[in-house]
Amino acid sequence: MEALGQIGHFGTGTLGYLIPFLFVLTTVVFFHELGHFLVARWCGVKVKAFSIGFGPELIGFNDKRGTRWKISAIPLGGYVKFLGDEDVASTPDHAALDSLTEDERRDTFFGKSVWQRAAIVAAGPFANFLLSIVIFATIFTLYGREVTTARVDQVVPGSVAEKAGFMPGDLILSIDGSKIDTFNDLQRIVSTSADLPLAVVIERGGQALTLSATPQRREVTDRFGNVHRIGQLGLSRDASGGNVTVERFSFPQALVMGAQETWFVVDRTFAYIGGLFAGRESTDELGGPIRVAQVSGQVATLGFAALVNLAAVLSVSIGLLNLFPVPMLDGGHLLFYAIEAIRGRPLSPRAQDIGFRIGLAAVVMLMLFTTWNDIVHLTSL
Repeated sequence: MEALGQIGHFGTGTLGYLIPFLFVLTTVVFFHELGHFLVARWCGVKVKAFSIGFGPELIGFNDKRGTRWKISAIPLGGYVKFLGDEDVASTPDHAALDSLTEDERRDTFFGKSVWQRAAIVAAGPFANFLLSIVIFATIFTLYGREVTTARVDQVVPGSVAEKAGFMPGDLILSIDGSKIDTFNDLQRIVSTSADLPLAVVIERGGQALTLSATPQRREVTDRFGNVHRIGQLGLSRDASGGNVTVERFSFPQALVMGAQETWFVVDRTFAYIGGLFAGRESTDELGGPIRVAQVSGQVATLGFAALVNLAAVLSVSIGLLNLFPVPMLDGGHLLFYAIEAIRGRPLSPRAQDIGFRIGLAAVVMLMLFTTWNDIVHLTSL
């Protein structure tokens, strides 16, 4: 009963989460599907529907080419449906395809070459990455970046850093070959590298020294009461006076930084997945729609820029997730097309159907698992 009471308490605050959640998810989904849509139109595919959300249509209209643009009742994704698709996952409708004339079939998704189909499918994740780069770049252009010199101010007694030989005044130059320009760079790498040995190059007394340190995993509570397990060394910075500056960037410079920021999210995601298989990371960090809604509502209290930044991070994550080689996802379609390109002919309808069923089961299990994680997370607050 206590758990139900906690969930009920969350429910009373859902209005505070709903608008930010819908803004973030709708933005990410719209651009993902827009990528599919634009490349499909460019390749001459007839698009029957462009939907934000699943289920019954709430509102919509037809454009001059016959595409139905609509918003549907379940706001947990979206889809573009092409001529010849059986369902929103672009499973081929063989009966419908066989009934089309040769000219009509050329307008279908399945009537295009394997390279055109691959381009259409890859355009969704690509649009997500592009959206993230542009959002990050815009934030860097408008707000700049607060920079604190990567110089150690204090070393926590008894910490990993003290045992590794760090001293106040050390300037961090690089970690595992990655250049460190700011203390924030140091924090981001260390926090996501718990239990992994790091080679840290420092400058001390005008000389470069290399220290080896393994961040210790610790539980940290953020301002919203969420508990995160991150790596820490035990170093602090001097955030006073001239040690903190705000760097400003032109838009071309910001685009480069936006691409670097997008790659950082991709790299850390792969590091987390690798940690899961190695047993270093916990599946407790995996979240679903409920967690996204909760985080969206919390981040919205920090301002619009913070919410848009969250949309950029989520866009990278959705783009990357869709590239996993799982049937039902874009990466699964790309896997089938790669096999088709190598064999010179597509897999049999039976083999594809089995693949889609396996993919559907995998996606449903992941959704159920992350939703269960979300519920456990909420009841522990």
